Amino acid sequence: MRGALDAPGAKILTRLVREEWFLAISLITVGVFVLQGEALSSKLASPGWLGLILFWLFTVVLGSALAVVRHADHLALRLGEPYGTLILTLSVTAIEVMAISAVMMHGDNNPTLVRDTLISVVMIILNGMVGLSLLIGAWRHREQQYNLQGANTYLGVIIPLAVFSLVLPDFTVTTAGPTLSFAQGIFLAFASAALYCTFLAMQTSRHRGYFTLGDSDDDGHAGWMKRTPRSIARHAILLAIYMLPVVILAEHLAKPVDYLIETLQAPTALGGLIMALLVATPEAIGAVRAAIANRLQRSVNIFLGSVLSTIGLTVPAMLTISYVTDRAIVLGAQNTDLVMLLLTLVVSIVTFASGRTNVLQGAVHLLLFTAYLLLIFQG
Repeated sequence: MRGALDAPGAKILTRLVREEWFLAISLITVGVFVLQGEALSSKLASPGWLGLILFWLFTVVLGSALAVVRHADHLALRLGEPYGTLILTLSVTAIEVMAISAVMMHGDNNPTLVRDTLISVVMIILNGMVGLSLLIGAWRHREQQYNLQGANTYLGVIIPLAVFSLVLPDFTVTTAGPTLSFAQGIFLAFASAALYCTFLAMQTSRHRGYFTLGDSDDDGHAGWMKRTPRSIARHAILLAIYMLPVVILAEHLAKPVDYLIETLQAPTALGGLIMALLVATPEAIGAVRAAIANRLQRSVNIFLGSVLSTIGLTVPAMLTISYVTDRAIVLGAQNTDLVMLLLTLVVSIVTFASGRTNVLQGAVHLLLFTAYLLLIFQG
């Protein structure tokens, strides 16, 4: 009798262990670095040890970020809009802000980290993610369709925010260098947040149909997990628990990242690329899977929505942290980054101008992404 009573609980526990086994790895890693972080970081001069620590931390932080997005996606399915989109967007943006803040606050000030991360996110998503999604999707399905009004709406907000944040600082003269004055920064922060909130209100209510293609399953930031979601409380608790390793380990990840950049004289943009990979990878998986399943509308909502939330929410957050901590940040893109950013925005306008995609468009975006990676090391 007792065994029969215990059976449901045992099944639930077994299922929880099977689904959330990575949480044990994350928490063990947190314990190791909290207790022995300084000792582990003291041996970074050894290339092998540096590579091991960097791989270990990056893998665990990335795995935790994937789990955060997975549970946020389940909450989105349970709660519906607009709460689902808010949870997904805020979860990914929180990961990005915490990771950048941890690296920025570690050691000497790295004023270009925010800019490098933002540019890397734009390049990874608008070139790497878009290129891979369009190429694989079109390869399997020849041509794919999406809602042209929705894509144009996304780009209509992304382009001015990207130019205000990453291009305009190069041409302002109130302060020296590619920076903004306090008044300009405050304006950018409020304008970015206000425009994003306006877009979100339109997306989730007034013009919700712009972001679907005759299938309610393609709404918003719908994610990449297909299992039936559990209770709201369970996913909310697990989301918060998985967020803990991201917060703690991001600070420890800053040490090998800084060592690569400062001690080994690696390109400064490499730090931004590493942070951007942590942010973009979870949603990149969702976008590519959706394209393979011939749900390009979902892919468009994921990658264009990700770029928009990154600029619209991360920029105000990082400007606020900069003013509170009195650590200057440089936003203006320089040299090849400026050219690649403007070229990417122009090509994106052309790509999302017809409502249909093909293999060639995906190949062009992947070529631009490859060029960006090359120019990091050979700029």
